Amino acid sequence: AMEGAPPPASPAGLSAYVAVSQVLGLTLLATAGAWLGRYRGGVAWHGHLQFNVHPLCMVLGMVFLQGDALLVYRVFRHEAKRSTKALHALLHGLALVIALVGIVAVFESHRTKGIPNMYSLHSWCGMAAFVLYLLQWLLGCGFFLLPGASFSLRSRYKPQHVFFGIALFALSIAACLLGITEMLLFNIR
Repeated sequence: AMEGAPPPASPAGLSAYVAVSQVLGLTLLATAGAWLGRYRGGVAWHGHLQFNVHPLCMVLGMVFLQGDALLVYRVFRHEAKRSTKALHALLHGLALVIALVGIVAVFESHRTKGIPNMYSLHSWCGMAAFVLYLLQWLLGCGFFLLPGASFSLRSRYKPQHVFFGIALFALSIAACLLGITEMLLFNIR
């Protein structure tokens, strides 16, 4: 849209969709927390419960917060563009930090238990999602948040940024589902 032009109208029913997405996201977090607390013994940074930090952080960061960051442009479409960009980048940055805590937790847990790292499709897809997500965040900050990139360069990169943002969200959800499946297979034996 051109500067000074009125912002586009919100799609019909957007608030209902956003509300449903938040209820589903919070339900997902509560379910993961209840599962870890009731059936996996809880969460702790040290000891045998350190692994449990991983699924909680990954669901919170790579699914819930990433999803909220993607919604920012829909929910706050009438706010100042600079503020919306900053919130979008901040939520993605927070998601990255929380996911990094989850990755460190699983690597530390594996190290103390003598379990090899990066041995499954879940771990490879998850690490690919995290590394590509970090790259996407860095490129997004470089192109859209920090001054310096030309308008023409931004407009050429924007469709790729949007596409890869959605693709990385889908990859994150796939990695999450692979992790849940892996955990179930380990427990079923």
